[in-house]
Amino acid sequence: MDFQGKVVVVTGGASGIGRALCEAFAAAGARGVVVSDLDGDGAQAVVSAIGPQALAVRTDVAQADQVQALVDQATVRFGQVDIFCSNAGILSRTDADASAATWQRHWDVNLMAHVHAANAVLPQMLARGEGWLLQTASAAGLLSQVNAAPYSVTKHAAVGFAEWLSIAHGDAGIHVTCLCPQGVKTPMMLSADSDTGRPSFLGDGALDASVVAQCALDALREGRFLALPHAEVLTFWQRKTADVDRWLRGMRRLRAKVMGTGD
Repeated sequence: MDFQGKVVVVTGGASGIGRALCEAFAAAGARGVVVSDLDGDGAQAVVSAIGPQALAVRTDVAQADQVQALVDQATVRFGQVDIFCSNAGILSRTDADASAATWQRHWDVNLMAHVHAANAVLPQMLARGEGWLLQTASAAGLLSQVNAAPYSVTKHAAVGFAEWLSIAHGDAGIHVTCLCPQGVKTPMMLSADSDTGRPSFLGDGALDASVVAQCALDALREGRFLALPHAEVLTFWQRKTADVDRWLRGMRRLRAKVMGTGD
């Protein structure tokens, strides 16, 4: 696909991968870039940097009515939405004993936000017979996150929903890409590190958000379902599916190392 003249909505667009996506689409010739974030001031700062083709909309993606309002505002301003990047997410370094509120917040932001986005934008895309959905999940959705149970579980769910969307609507002109990076140098990763006082075990291989955004755009251009900025994720995933029991033993060793209980 060619991004020239397209209208793009990006949630979580005030920082990290979301901001990098907004900047990349603008540089690629999008005629409209809608920067959505719970941080309204941060979204406006990105719009100021991009220019007059951008629009800031403060949105809580956990709320279906606010996501619908986001799509409505984008459509009124630019006529339609060609690409919806459901990118907002949260990460808390907690295990299975996390509070019910922590589990629910992860569910609402890391999964249901994708559902709300699809419900809001698919009707116009299906009516045109064309549209692109970029869903930011995580390598944790293909593999696991050994020290963050709610994050790992909800990112698996996000990948599953992206697969379902492609199965259900791929023959109707809806193109779905699932972005699954490992460590990325973003405020999310840094804030999660501050929760424990320990640096992330993904820090050494962490990529700049701009690199991840370009990988996502490349996957959209080529019509690929998986966008894997870290090439090794594909190898890890193939090893997992080839021998799950062996993979689980290896992941237990990794968890012990990360949690400081192993050699």
